[in-house]
Amino acid sequence: MTVPAEQTADRSRPLDPQPLAEVDLAIEGMTCASCVARVEKRLNHVDGATATVNLPLESAHVTLAGTVDDADLVAAVEKAGYRARVTTRRELRPAPAASPTDPPDDPDTSAPTRSRGADLLRRLRVAAVLTVPVVALSMIPALQLPGWQWVVAALALPVVTWAAWPFHTAAFRAARHGASTMDTLVSIGVVAATLWSAWALLLGGAGEIGMRMQPSLIPSRGHDGAPELYFEVAAVVTTFLLAGRYAEHRSRRRAGDALRSLLELGAKEAERVLLAPDGSPRTGPDGARVTERVPVAALGVDDLFVVRPGDKVATDGVVVEGTSAVDTSLLTGEPVPVDVAPGDDVTGATVNTSGALLVRATRVGEETTLAQIGRLVSRAQTGKAPVQRLADRISAVFVPVVLVLAVATLAGWLLAGAGAQFAFTAAVAVLIIACPCALGLATPTALLVGTGRGAQLGVLIKGPEVLESTRRVDTVVLDKTGTVTQGAMALERVVTPSGTLDLSAPRDPGESPPADHDAEDALRHAGAVESLSEHPIARAIAAAARDLSASREPGGSPGADSSGGAVGSDRVGVGSLQAFDFRSTAGGGVEAVVRTAHSGLSLGSGDGGLNARRVLVGQPAWLAGQSVATPTELDDAFADAERRGASAVVVAWGGRARAVLVLRDPVKPTSREAVAELTALGLRPYLLTGDGEGAAREAARAVGIADSDVTARVRPEQKVDVVAGLQREGRVVAMVGDGVNDAAALATADLGLAMGTGTDVAIEASDLTLVRGDLRSAATAIRLSRGTLRVIKQNLFWAFAYNVAAIPLAAAGLLNPMIAGAAMAASSVLVVGNSLRLRRAG
Repeated sequence: MTVPAEQTADRSRPLDPQPLAEVDLAIEGMTCASCVARVEKRLNHVDGATATVNLPLESAHVTLAGTVDDADLVAAVEKAGYRARVTTRRELRPAPAASPTDPPDDPDTSAPTRSRGADLLRRLRVAAVLTVPVVALSMIPALQLPGWQWVVAALALPVVTWAAWPFHTAAFRAARHGASTMDTLVSIGVVAATLWSAWALLLGGAGEIGMRMQPSLIPSRGHDGAPELYFEVAAVVTTFLLAGRYAEHRSRRRAGDALRSLLELGAKEAERVLLAPDGSPRTGPDGARVTERVPVAALGVDDLFVVRPGDKVATDGVVVEGTSAVDTSLLTGEPVPVDVAPGDDVTGATVNTSGALLVRATRVGEETTLAQIGRLVSRAQTGKAPVQRLADRISAVFVPVVLVLAVATLAGWLLAGAGAQFAFTAAVAVLIIACPCALGLATPTALLVGTGRGAQLGVLIKGPEVLESTRRVDTVVLDKTGTVTQGAMALERVVTPSGTLDLSAPRDPGESPPADHDAEDALRHAGAVESLSEHPIARAIAAAARDLSASREPGGSPGADSSGGAVGSDRVGVGSLQAFDFRSTAGGGVEAVVRTAHSGLSLGSGDGGLNARRVLVGQPAWLAGQSVATPTELDDAFADAERRGASAVVVAWGGRARAVLVLRDPVKPTSREAVAELTALGLRPYLLTGDGEGAAREAARAVGIADSDVTARVRPEQKVDVVAGLQREGRVVAMVGDGVNDAAALATADLGLAMGTGTDVAIEASDLTLVRGDLRSAATAIRLSRGTLRVIKQNLFWAFAYNVAAIPLAAAGLLNPMIAGAAMAASSVLVVGNSLRLRRAG
């Protein structure tokens, strides 16, 4: 049974109906968590729409369970007082009616309005240039020449009007819809300080020539003298907030760099092969294929395209013609190129390093591997961790509460007998210090950076809810085949009566195994016979024979078909082994006549220097029925291999067994290190497999898992029972797997991690995808997820602590509004800067 992927996002929530479509919106004008709450509320009021709004990305991800036009979503955002445009619409299943919007040619994954940074910088520069003399004249009495206050007013007015215009327009837009945001507090504070100063200058006596003002960090409570001017407060607050807003903008774009670079990996053009009416490739007068350069978006499924050496593979496909090595490091991080030949799959955005390939497209557009990775990362960045939803609810009521507190502060000080100037100053400080900007940025910026960094490291986090799970996990269940091991048979050793050739021992690159004539002779003959079989064991033996022959050749390379020298007219190497008259016996073995190429056809029954011999490869019982005698040493080697969970076959010719070939699904070189890292993270590893006890325990010992934590001979449906049993014991379980048979267990576990080299079903059922297929990525994923969650909590703590500590100080009259503005701007930059530390995580 496969549990749908939607269930993995929140296991405490019932499954939603299968959605019709997903829509992404770019939203302009949001500045704080209150804005996010209002936009979400409006979008969620649209029938059939479920929306999640992200402040740093200035975007919304909407899942549609009913037929909803794009125009309805845009109208909902506009009713909240913001501007929106649809960037992408993805139909998940047919809908009666829809109005899809084409995605932009150059999507921006961190902020929809590219000009916003330039506009903020322009306003910031003007504000800074004008604010410096305003502050100098206001704060340094020695510079206060006659009429200085009028100069200050003239310099400050452009700052508090034009430079602060983004705050005023946002506040007006919110007020028009009966709401309030962070910009409401900023705008009211700046306008109040400006109007007070204008009244003092024009009507309150502060405009008299020769008047001087003594600065103070703590407002004075007295009633005497001319009222103080606060032009410098309004100008400095505007400048600090513009600086903070611009720093936020820059940080958001930096935070989205990882995802942008990922999405830009793909090829831009493809060399498509033109087809003749019969569907075959069209050729020109010279016999060469006719091709054309087209944008990648123009490729369709089943189109043929050419990938030349050094080019990127245009889209996911299957090789039709040609052999090469493909560099997959852009997507998987694996440094070693992967050899491909006809029938092998290739992934878009990987790089062809050598031979030319003819590829048939199998997936294009949004269905490609690269697009799916980008979609997973974007969805995780747009989502919200449970802890952030609490912050959003608080922020939604925070601004109205602050407005009430500011009025209460003003009234309270007036009733207590303080001067109107002091009461006003304290109220303005409360307005400015309380802006909840840091609360709105606390979680999204950390998610943005953390998930982007994960994409760079080959870890795809499906949603922010996953972060909570990684914190609590204390047990990790590892599927053996394809997760801990390679998932394919490989020859481990060749045992002959005279000794053992160990092929599994680690060696330096290019180093050959120690010479053993008898073992190598047996392997070469077995490889020649098995090269005619498609059985997995046969393929492993044939590959090992080729690799060994190549390693003995000067300049040979693994996988090459070494011939030992000259090549005959039939293109078969002189001296290589050829197999004829192949026969297979089900459950027994295979046999064929093996001869040395270009050396005659005489057939011998023994082992003396004749040109050809009948070679048998199979089980001892079958060989015994073929009148083959097996030495005691080989009987013992076969029994030992079976006892240790390996597979073994016997090679014979001339009526006598020559060697035992021992095969095993080898443990990945990095698996032991990975298990050690998981253990260091406080997780107890278990090994789960459908293989026998011997193979399971051998693999467990190789990676450092105790025998008591190994469960063997488990059917797919029983894997779920094992995970559920551990959960009943009170354990919080992570499951790592790669196959269809792991999907249900991945969905049942508290945290499912799928190897990216595995099946699509397993990946869909998991919470995290490990693109590289390296088990060490599991430890990286958990470290990164825990680190992201830790940064989110740090951000929220400082954001809350800042407001809790600062508002009482401001209400008590202990903060000058200018200091309050600087502190508020600094809090937002601090939160974003703390999140950016995750760029080095993993």
